[in-house]
Amino acid sequence: MKKLLLAVAVTAAAGSANAVTVYENDGFTYKLNGDLQVQLRRDIGEDESEYVDFDDLELKNYFSYDLNNDMTAFGRVDFDFKDEANGKDNVTPLEEAYVGIRYGVTSFSFGKQNFASDEFGVEEAYEAPLDEDQFDAVGTDGDDTFRVDVELDNIYLVSSYELEAEDKGGVEGEFFDIFAFADVAGLSLGGGFQKHTPLGGESLDTWGVSAGYEFGVFGLAADYSVTDDGNTDLDTQLYNVAATLDVTNTTGVAIGMQNQEEDNADDVTGWYANVTYKFPTQKNVSVFAEIADNDIDETDMGALAGMRVKF
Repeated sequence: MKKLLLAVAVTAAAGSANAVTVYENDGFTYKLNGDLQVQLRRDIGEDESEYVDFDDLELKNYFSYDLNNDMTAFGRVDFDFKDEANGKDNVTPLEEAYVGIRYGVTSFSFGKQNFASDEFGVEEAYEAPLDEDQFDAVGTDGDDTFRVDVELDNIYLVSSYELEAEDKGGVEGEFFDIFAFADVAGLSLGGGFQKHTPLGGESLDTWGVSAGYEFGVFGLAADYSVTDDGNTDLDTQLYNVAATLDVTNTTGVAIGMQNQEEDNADDVTGWYANVTYKFPTQKNVSVFAEIADNDIDETDMGALAGMRVKF
């Protein structure tokens, strides 16, 4: 589930705001994050059954060394055990593994990590009825990825490049991605572009724009993304509109609509609504519920409820 209104992501060199500092000495820091989310879920579809879904079972390890002169060396090794918990075969729990250098406001990293386009989007569902955006439909992470992050006061810029390689964990071909974000007086603006060149195929160009605004306890955001498939000359477009309301300081509500349109195919529209309660004494512990549906024929509404514990 993405953060609403394009909140600037913490750069790779900074670790996570919720991380626990396990050890710190003589310029070395080791931080650990955990994110456990378990759901009782029924998918959108025809005569679907309820089941327990492990959406996140993550452990994120962050290491850094202060090299002086405003320079930091860092590395991450992140594991997600949800596929194993959900009974999927031939999977590895390794989610991210990379190293890098940060100098001032700029960081450079390389290894197994997310593309710049992964930062795009305003969708607020726990389980989106359609793809989150067109970048998500094509691909937003790789094993041979070089990435540069620049984090200014109100501007965030990211660029990434995935080496052309044989099929490696489902990632094929070459990717080049850029993402830009600006936050001015409560107005959030974002844009992204990706060029994917599959092995032996024509390139797929994907781009998207997004905007959001916070009206005190109420937030409203939208995004639009398009993929132009060079192999078929067909476009696929996806819209997201999302709204949030802080009912109290512990309870939030989100609703959203998605529409996906592909040339020579029927439009598909989906919607969702969810509520999240964070315990007042421990905001990293929450319970939630969601309903969602789409207008595909002969499908029943989906629903889920669950609990999340993170640090």
